[in-house]
Amino acid sequence: MAAEETGGLSRTPACLCVLCGLPAAGKSSLAGRVLRSAAQRGWRASVVPYDDLIPEQAFQTRGEEDGVKLQEHTQWKLHRQAVLQCIEQFLEKPGVLAELPSSCQINRAAWDQCILPLLQPGAEDRSQAERAPLLFLLDDNFYYPSMRYEVYQLARKYSLGFCQVYLQCDLESCISRNQSRSKPIPTEVILDMVKRLESPNPQKNSWETNSISLNTTDDLSECDMQRVMELISSALSNPLSPAEDNTEQKEADRLKCASSVVHQTDQACRRRISEAMRTARENQVAPEHMRSLAAQLNESKATFLHNLRRQFLEEASFTQEEDIDVERVVERAVDVFDHEKKEILLRIINENK
Repeated sequence: MAAEETGGLSRTPACLCVLCGLPAAGKSSLAGRVLRSAAQRGWRASVVPYDDLIPEQAFQTRGEEDGVKLQEHTQWKLHRQAVLQCIEQFLEKPGVLAELPSSCQINRAAWDQCILPLLQPGAEDRSQAERAPLLFLLDDNFYYPSMRYEVYQLARKYSLGFCQVYLQCDLESCISRNQSRSKPIPTEVILDMVKRLESPNPQKNSWETNSISLNTTDDLSECDMQRVMELISSALSNPLSPAEDNTEQKEADRLKCASSVVHQTDQACRRRISEAMRTARENQVAPEHMRSLAAQLNESKATFLHNLRRQFLEEASFTQEEDIDVERVVERAVDVFDHEKKEILLRIINENK
């Protein structure tokens, strides 16, 4: 009864489609073309642009410490979760512009623009509207599998279709396109994301089976668009259903544990870098060498954390009953980074002499 009163979501085919890839890979352009094709098919469709919904300050650094820029990852993650919470709220009450919870720190005006195309028409058209498929195009980088997995979980919770389109574009093209934008992001952000990006891998993650990859270095062809629309149509026709075993929970636990390990290791590595910077100052290292030291340590940390996360996800087994000792894993990882840090510091100090 509640479903009928709020727009009949239980009888409406719906799909969450993840558009992922580097900045300026062409996600927004693809989304626009999908919207036009969706309208021709009679679907209700909307783009969920994370860059517009999440406040700009969430992407900015919160200051510097010993020349090392620090970013508030926790707040940024909460903003991402808030976007999914808003989608979930709309799924619960698809026929109304519901009030956002106070904890939902996203751009309200941008969210209203997202869902206006999905709101149902007048009573005389209600029956037809209830049967019109519903499509959310989630436009973001989604460079970690854990980010995409959260969307998959939401689709599974509400028995929605789920699919992913990975836009593969060479780095030079992304940088060039970004620089031509009215508000380009720093090139170093793209360079850093290249190291972090983990594209959909159905062989490794069974939940990513319904994914395709498009080469967007050049313009998309009609054949590419046909593949995308067939992917979405298939997802709409084959919604997810709740898992009958604990495979889903094991995968969630694996990703959660990996995120915890990397986060704690990141914090510990930051402290090691601060110590190295203090040691360098005590050795009267010249300013230009101090800047070089900070850059090399940050580069080393970024590469180290990326490899740690990938290695942990590939090797960690959750088939056994015992829990992973996160503290011990972090301790071992930091010891490895500490060795790299000492080598870099010693080299810089010698160069300074």
